[in-house]
Amino acid sequence: MEMMFVLAGVILLLVFMGVRVVPQSEEHVVERFGKYRKTLPAGVNLVIPFVDSIKHKISILERQLPQQEVSIITKDNVEVDVETVVFYRVVDPAKSVYRIENIDRAIATTTESIIRSAGGKLELDDLQTSRDSMSDEILQKLDKVADEWGVDITRTEITDVVVDEITKKAQRQQLNAERDRRATVAKAEGEKQRVQLEADAELYQAQKIAEAERIKADAQAYAVQVVAKAIEENGKEAVSFEIAKRQVEAMSIIGSAENTKTIVVPTDATKSLGGLAAALEIMGTGGK
Repeated sequence: MEMMFVLAGVILLLVFMGVRVVPQSEEHVVERFGKYRKTLPAGVNLVIPFVDSIKHKISILERQLPQQEVSIITKDNVEVDVETVVFYRVVDPAKSVYRIENIDRAIATTTESIIRSAGGKLELDDLQTSRDSMSDEILQKLDKVADEWGVDITRTEITDVVVDEITKKAQRQQLNAERDRRATVAKAEGEKQRVQLEADAELYQAQKIAEAERIKADAQAYAVQVVAKAIEENGKEAVSFEIAKRQVEAMSIIGSAENTKTIVVPTDATKSLGGLAAALEIMGTGGK
């Protein structure tokens, strides 16, 4: 009876030792006789007691490496410090323990090499304005290398580009010079537009004056044409009528003056009156 209790106890102990519960945030690497056997995922798993042993408990949570400060020399020979942060997670625990000894150090060293290579291709101004594209380049190259270690690089960020005080002073001077240049260009453009607008206004005014003169000339030409047409249609009678009409109007004005005592009518005047009557008669006949 005692042997049965002992046997039952041993069986329960073996069952207890053969059951392994893995937390959600971990995966466990199992070895059998010193050789990799399998990887236990999160949840309840079975192993052979005294044969299988859990050698590594690997966290599969996303990790952040300490911020790196990498010194590089840009294409225009300016030495700067690039501050970088790398995020990664383990996707293959077996590779992370059997192919690399220190993942953090390996990733940091590779990141430093990639940053120096990528930064050396850019000038300082391009480096400061191309952080996103450079971060993407670091991510792609680093992820390709880290895949051999069972690691997935999730994100890389260039947090800052640090330059020395001499370079900062030179950048400020360059920035001020660029601002002055833009102000000068803007002023010149404004002056150019002002001159152009004034010239356009003067041209418009000249065109309008010329157009008015042309209309006036056309009106005068039309009046001359009307007179010429009248002369052509009525001949000398129309001309004689107009002259006689003017003479009669002049005599009427003289006769109506207060200081006029005696009016001497010249012989030509009587002829004019006769001519006027004849012209009226002829024009009246022509109207019929």
